[in-house]
Amino acid sequence: MRPGHTRRIFLPELSFAMRLPSIAARLLSLMAALCLLACGGGGGADGDSGTTPAADLVLSGVAAVGAPLGGARISVVDAKGASVGSAVAHPVEGTYRLTLSTQSPAMPLLLQARGMDAAGQPQVLHGTVQTAAATMTAQLTPLSDAAVALALGTDPRPVFAKAADNAALLASLGKASAAADFLKTIVKTQLTELKISDAAALNLLGDAGFAAVKSNSQDLLIESLRISLATNSKGVEQLQLGNKLLINQPVEVLVDLATAKTELAKSADAAPANAISSTLKATTGAAKVLPELASLDELGAALNKLIAQGASAATFAASELLVGYEGHNGRTLAELSALLASYAQKNWQFGRFQLSGCADDVAVTAGCNRVLVAAPISDSSGSTVALFSDALSLTKPKWLLKGNGKKLEFSLLPVSWLGLEASGALSSIVSPASNPGLGVQLLLQGQDSAGTALLDKATVQTPGGFSIPLAYCGQRWLCISAAAGATSAVASGALSDTLLQPTSLGWLGGADTLRAARYLASYTLAGTAETRNSWLRAELPASVPAAARHPALDGVSASAPLSAAALASGLALNWSSWASANPDLRLSNVRAVTRYSGSVTISDFTPAFPPASTLSLPALSAQAGQTPLAYELWLTAQDGAGRRLVTRYTLQP
Repeated sequence: MRPGHTRRIFLPELSFAMRLPSIAARLLSLMAALCLLACGGGGGADGDSGTTPAADLVLSGVAAVGAPLGGARISVVDAKGASVGSAVAHPVEGTYRLTLSTQSPAMPLLLQARGMDAAGQPQVLHGTVQTAAATMTAQLTPLSDAAVALALGTDPRPVFAKAADNAALLASLGKASAAADFLKTIVKTQLTELKISDAAALNLLGDAGFAAVKSNSQDLLIESLRISLATNSKGVEQLQLGNKLLINQPVEVLVDLATAKTELAKSADAAPANAISSTLKATTGAAKVLPELASLDELGAALNKLIAQGASAATFAASELLVGYEGHNGRTLAELSALLASYAQKNWQFGRFQLSGCADDVAVTAGCNRVLVAAPISDSSGSTVALFSDALSLTKPKWLLKGNGKKLEFSLLPVSWLGLEASGALSSIVSPASNPGLGVQLLLQGQDSAGTALLDKATVQTPGGFSIPLAYCGQRWLCISAAAGATSAVASGALSDTLLQPTSLGWLGGADTLRAARYLASYTLAGTAETRNSWLRAELPASVPAAARHPALDGVSASAPLSAAALASGLALNWSSWASANPDLRLSNVRAVTRYSGSVTISDFTPAFPPASTLSLPALSAQAGQTPLAYELWLTAQDGAGRRLVTRYTLQP
């Protein structure tokens, strides 16, 4: 068309132009049909390009132990044991979301979360999804883990580790919902106290409305319970449940896993009540305190507000949040205020509080006056950089930092150890008295954080009525003394400094190694005589855990022994293989010991939080004028129940 020229369009031409899209659409449709016929389509066979693709399957939920399991690694397998998805939980909220790698997984699904809780304890939790759907929800909590264990009739961890070999067993996950209903009968006291009136509507496996916040009643239900899997002295795998807010934290209800699985399989509505082997059939409650815990998150929020304002130590000390603070395991108000101010300087903030237990000395009916808590401290990226623990008390309507009122820390931990040569072979050097071996680690604080001695001696009475003398040895913990009444001892740096070993100490009997066994410490601090109670956190196992459970370094072998010279000059440690094989354990301490004639140098190092599995040791300076005679490297790991596993590598110069 020429510029400036107006073209007239007659009606027939306009009509044809309007019909062009319709004609094109029909041609395209005809071409598609011809292509489909040419390709043999339309029969619905596998690989048919003419069928509508199946929708992606999305799985989401929360990993939590009451407080979120931030940064947990989530893995999913189907009923055939095939891996079908993975994700990393939100670093603060514990939420996760993933798209399955297949649109037709074999059901049911088994999920696993591997992470670290607010107290620094490693956690491995499981959950399940029974039916495939476009959107699915699976919680990963101690209660979902318990339901999975009951359905499987065994600990889910080894089943998940070799899922492809356990396809027949995975089919029993179909009973997980019935197992969850059975669990609700065991925790009915807590359900009543939390005013959860419709237990049937409570979904322990896949509640889409669940969140790891204290205002959520299911979160408080999880928080109020101590749930674990263990094998008793007769080799029976058990689910153990108890009220977390009791001072000695005993096991109240025992459920035999194999019996539960058998009973659940009998019928659709079977309830395995006869699998309960304990006298108590339900956990006890804490009616006076449990409903009040809904406001606990407000304390963390208030502390974070002061941190964000850059509060000084003086501001923290004057805050209403610390009014009446009585100290916690020797930490004073001034020290706590300085610690909080250091968080403010770095803009490190509190994650959600997690209940750890009760700090009362005397049991309180239906409650706890001082609630032990822990919280992760994270930087702005959400990475955990420190752990905080203390005790709180309720001054209605607020929870305030109170402390346990104790000037010293005192605890008892079950421990096993394994002594290895520089090559990784079992060591012929026997110290403690057997290798491998078991014992109870007795930790009574003798030194403050500045290295100042707090007391020179103490005694600890065992549940059997015998008393163990302890003396100051220049370390954080008092050393067990061979001489009664001694005020000093020489630390060896070995586990034997703090170890009560049944095989070598006749005073230690079977009742002294049971969970909740009560020990009594007596000492004089700043001229005042004091006594302290402590309870053994977990039962000493009947036999030493497998060697593979004890921490081990990568790359150590007969052809590549651990070099004493390398340890002295600075050694890079890696335990990735061990960490991968033992997700329920965390390496918490590395100790380097250099022995001289008549003296010893002890250096302790703290590894970074998981998933880190490496640590570079600095060069070890030799004592002036002394020639090292031997080097030792001690690795200490811990599980979620407080049990410790220790490995000692012995190296010769």
